[in-house]
Amino acid sequence: MATISELYHYPVKGCAGIRLRTGELHHAGLEHDRRYLVTDLSGTFRSQRRDPLLATIQPTVDPDRLTLSAPDAGAIAVPIDTTSPRRPVTLFGSHYTGIDQGDAVAAWLTAVLGKPSRLVLAPPEHHRVTDGLTPGTSAYADSCPVHLLSAASLDALNDRITANGGDPVPPSRFRPNIVVDDWPAHEEDHALRLTTGTVELAYAKPAIRCAVTTVDQPTGARTGPEPLRTLATYRRTPTGVAFGAKYAVLRPGRLSVGDHLLPTTRSEPDLSGVPGTAVSP
Repeated sequence: MATISELYHYPVKGCAGIRLRTGELHHAGLEHDRRYLVTDLSGTFRSQRRDPLLATIQPTVDPDRLTLSAPDAGAIAVPIDTTSPRRPVTLFGSHYTGIDQGDAVAAWLTAVLGKPSRLVLAPPEHHRVTDGLTPGTSAYADSCPVHLLSAASLDALNDRITANGGDPVPPSRFRPNIVVDDWPAHEEDHALRLTTGTVELAYAKPAIRCAVTTVDQPTGARTGPEPLRTLATYRRTPTGVAFGAKYAVLRPGRLSVGDHLLPTTRSEPDLSGVPGTAVSP
């Protein structure tokens, strides 16, 4: 049994996360997670992969507005607009739509990032099917609605990094939704079903890591090869280095720090993300 030690949602894809004590989990993930997207003028999404200063933008969500703030840029309140015309957006080559949130926040984002930018909101009719062993849905997340990471997995990684003279990395480098304690390292590779209260999660695939993990989240500065260099020595898969796991939401409900996640089905997957025969724990 795992214990939830940290919960996060990321209202604007690529921007800073918000640490939660409790939150509603929907089929598309924790409430407000990746509901907004920063794009270029053509509608292609912006990411910390190319725009690491996104990390310095801190969102705050209220019932009727989104507020963004950043160092030396002040703050801007954005009334939530769900009625303006839809415009095309592109996310990893797939085509969706978004509701443009206006010129004022576009100008503010352009000034912070130094590149012409727009902010869009996922419309109510947004429909997306995510991939993996268990299909799910999400707003503008990279793929699946929930990213889970074991604290023991991070400790094992940091032991390897520090043994080679490097500095440990915090969990924010991996932008998880759920961090759990009381599990052995990489147990998230094996848990096919997780339940707590009314919530049930189903394993979709390993989380394949990218250059975002090399961005210092408070400053938006690129920090060098870690943790990818070390992960590549022991977490390689056919599609990249894996760390953490992605889950679909089978049954929504409320999650809180301190909740116990019970694995009800377990397997022995390899790092290709294709589990073997499932066995009950």
